[in-house]
Amino acid sequence: MSEQPGEAVPAAQKGSWASFLKSLAGFTGDLSSMTAPPFILSPTSLTEFPAYWCERPELFAKIADGKSEEERALAVLKWFISTLKGQYTSRNESMGSEKKPLNPVLGELFYGYWPDTAGRGGKTTLVVEQVSHHPPITAYRIANEAKGVVLTGHNAQKTSFSGGSIIVKQVGHAVLTVRLPSGDVEEYLITLPRLRIDGLWYGSPYIELTDTSYIQSSSGWLSQIEYKGKGYFSGKSHSFKATVTPPPHLHRQPHVIEGTWHTTSRDTRIGAVFHDVTAPKEEVTVAPITEQGEWESRRLWSVVAKGIREGDFETAAKDKSRIENEQRQRRRDEGAAGTKWELKHFRHIENCPVYERLGRLFSANPPTEDGYVYLNNGPHA
Repeated sequence: MSEQPGEAVPAAQKGSWASFLKSLAGFTGDLSSMTAPPFILSPTSLTEFPAYWCERPELFAKIADGKSEEERALAVLKWFISTLKGQYTSRNESMGSEKKPLNPVLGELFYGYWPDTAGRGGKTTLVVEQVSHHPPITAYRIANEAKGVVLTGHNAQKTSFSGGSIIVKQVGHAVLTVRLPSGDVEEYLITLPRLRIDGLWYGSPYIELTDTSYIQSSSGWLSQIEYKGKGYFSGKSHSFKATVTPPPHLHRQPHVIEGTWHTTSRDTRIGAVFHDVTAPKEEVTVAPITEQGEWESRRLWSVVAKGIREGDFETAAKDKSRIENEQRQRRRDEGAAGTKWELKHFRHIENCPVYERLGRLFSANPPTEDGYVYLNNGPHA
């Protein structure tokens, strides 16, 4: 790699990129409020990101087909690992580098679905709502009602700058529920990995996942997923090692899954391919912008997104400022009137009981976390 800073930065943007890096180095606190140079902006709002959880909806639906607690625990892990490529490397493949997504406004909505196909057992639906602006929190629900598989969760980010990289601590969790033929419900608590955004010096940011995340089943099976970048145990970027441990009373050997989350992995216990995301993914189906409500992401940000895609950053910045100023004025009006924004699809709860109950099984840190309950009133209800 060249040793010239900003080698991937367009010539017209080198000055603003240098200023941005200087600002990063001197910034203290959360970076989410910083304004990034236009060329590094994504035309996509963060409210669209929960769609990455289901780019392979057949894996989501197949969780319900597991005949045992072990099979379902492995199916949940396979589906989860298969979501990571879309969430954390897709911008590098489609845009050349990681891009800063648009910060959603409070009340922003995103609806979509994946149609029913053979073997999937029904349509899979998505409802997303921006439930907080400061701090920015996104709540979501993905459901295949016919198969009895439902994911509900929320996500926020705390960002800082350290050692030439942006460090992102993902705040939040997801709860997956699976309705069994017996009528019982199996639950899975899913925690989120940390991110490290490298490549800033060259103007080509990319994401590495770091530390450890967990998937704890109410049946007692635990998946512990360790993320390592280049230079660690595999010497490859985007590497991971997942240990799937049975409940102690079963006295069984754990499964160990190793590979790279953006390509393939193997179950070392049985010597077979575990996951493979080299085949094409399935995009979420969304209503045309002309049929969307004013709070839906693609309509709300349409002018900004068009400007970014066409390199018309002046128009993009102008409309982005308009949206942000309207958001600030709305909050001032609410403050003056003594009112509060009402959420549409979710209700906030303190100390999510599933997080507390299942998190105790693997000593989750933090031991308690807030949550959001879906009100069952989305467009697909």
